[in-house]
Amino acid sequence: MIYAENVLICIAVPLAITLLFTKGSARRLTASFLVGMIVCIVSAYISGYVQVLSDFSAEDTSIFLSPMIEECMKLLSMLFCVYVSNPSDDEIQLCAVGIGAGFATFENCCFILSSGAPQLANVLVRGAAVGVMHIVTLVALAKGMQLLKTYKAFSLAGIAGVLSLSVTVHGLYNLLVSKPGVSSYIGYVMPMICAIMLYMINGKTNQ
Repeated sequence: MIYAENVLICIAVPLAITLLFTKGSARRLTASFLVGMIVCIVSAYISGYVQVLSDFSAEDTSIFLSPMIEECMKLLSMLFCVYVSNPSDDEIQLCAVGIGAGFATFENCCFILSSGAPQLANVLVRGAAVGVMHIVTLVALAKGMQLLKTYKAFSLAGIAGVLSLSVTVHGLYNLLVSKPGVSSYIGYVMPMICAIMLYMINGKTNQ
């Protein structure tokens, strides 16, 4: 048994101190990383509470509840960034990457500390699949928010549409990897494929 709060303190405190000595994009990325870790632990609290209330199994919670809860929490953190600081498109993406990386890193650390890492394959799956998936969904969220901002369509309907995309990708990944077999292998490679596609789209939009 581990205490996630203790892990958060050990990682977050050194990063928080670096904010005193950095400026600009470096500080924004570090702050976003910290926010991602906090979002991760708060999402875990909410998912656990909802699981008890709904009497869902751990697997059903992972497939049906966690994607909605986690992506909603990520979206709230992104909306806070947009409405408070009115960032540019590049700054929105930087915040998304930082929050996604912080979320994935903290989740992976807690998983490895609680379950161990006896096999390299399991570690690779956690890093290259689960970790990448959290970054991919947030970058997709950022791209959607950039489009809403560009076309001045920042409304509840637009935000709900962007959120539905990230929830669908997250839920599909959890569903595919929930059972061993061909579907799980498809799920493991899906985040990396999505990351490559988003990278290519990002490269074209920056030209």
